Amino acid sequence: MIAPEPFFEPRGTPFSEFHRIRALIQLGHEVDLVTYPFGADVTMPGLRIFRSLRPPLMRSVAVGPSAAKLPLDFFLMFTALRRALTKRYDAIHSHEEGAAIGVAIAAALRVPHLYDMHSSLPQQLTNFAFSRSRIVRRIFLAMERLMIRRSRAVIVICPTLEDTVHEIDPQAHTVLIENAPGSGEGDATAEQAAALRSRFGFPSSTPVVVYTGTFEAYQGLDLLFDAMAIVRSARPDVRLLLAGGKADQIARAREQVKATGIDDVVVFAGERPAEEVPAYLRAADALVSPRSRGTNTPLKIYQYLRSGRPIVATRLVTHTQVLNDDVAVLTGASAIEFAKGILTIVSDTRLASEIGRRARDLASTKYSYEVYLERTRQACAALTNTARGVQYAGAENPPSYKYKDLV
Repeated sequence: MIAPEPFFEPRGTPFSEFHRIRALIQLGHEVDLVTYPFGADVTMPGLRIFRSLRPPLMRSVAVGPSAAKLPLDFFLMFTALRRALTKRYDAIHSHEEGAAIGVAIAAALRVPHLYDMHSSLPQQLTNFAFSRSRIVRRIFLAMERLMIRRSRAVIVICPTLEDTVHEIDPQAHTVLIENAPGSGEGDATAEQAAALRSRFGFPSSTPVVVYTGTFEAYQGLDLLFDAMAIVRSARPDVRLLLAGGKADQIARAREQVKATGIDDVVVFAGERPAEEVPAYLRAADALVSPRSRGTNTPLKIYQYLRSGRPIVATRLVTHTQVLNDDVAVLTGASAIEFAKGILTIVSDTRLASEIGRRARDLASTKYSYEVYLERTRQACAALTNTARGVQYAGAENPPSYKYKDLV
């Protein structure tokens, strides 16, 4: 498995990679993970981690495309090649732009390639405001086309990505696997939630709005802060608690919050370990996702659903391919509309409770771990199919094969 990310760090794609590895091992496979030189080590039976060399003076890498990824991916390529020449593998499983390396190695070894597509590479240029160059966009699009067309199967994390794949190659074999397992393990207790509220000085009667996730521009924190200014005017008792963000991002957000005049009602908890996330969700009276652009479903949405707490989210395709008006309060992407959504939830506890119950019901049926595991099995089964475009339909009685190793 080739993962061009810090593994493990508490953010979207590394979370997805972690759960993908766990599912593969549960299905009987062994995984050799080739990844960046950053991140916490993970111990899991059947998993070996091989880290690439660290470029001089580099100690971390930001989310999304960046110039820093060029030397990192260069060293990642050599580490992957060394592994491919050292051991016999049955398949190559690559994430994101790592698939450009993966398809070449798979072709050389004459083994199938599985592309784990977490986002569209050209769309990343817009989401992260990386480049407006037409040449760069064409390079990213050419890479994406190559990775899709040279893969035996493509895992996509949301329906819009599935559409993107089939626009490029109508015959591509896709398997939709939503990021449903999430980042937290299990539910938090009422006592843990109460202790967390107490830690931040929130009485039990105080309505708490919680945001979890990164502080990247596409997440829509500008919209959230402007909305909270309106909420503060109507309900000065409401508090906003944010779990996430790097130190420099939090510093900039504090300045923005102060300029907006809501610094007295906003608390920054910083990045939290995965095991703490369920307590933050349970401590909330409302969970918010103000994402302002992009089409991929945020990983946190599946966590939010499982928590049983009411969700307020923008009515954009990034959310609506999973959420609807039965399981969330969906609003327009303006501060006044988003503020109205938050005020609706904190003012109507009966409605909030009903929305939260339906959200949890949806998570337990459509986005259960059993469904996730079965779709992972289907992706593996697709690697044994030599004819592309033939969809595996044996969900009830999947074949009982086992790969020696899955790289």
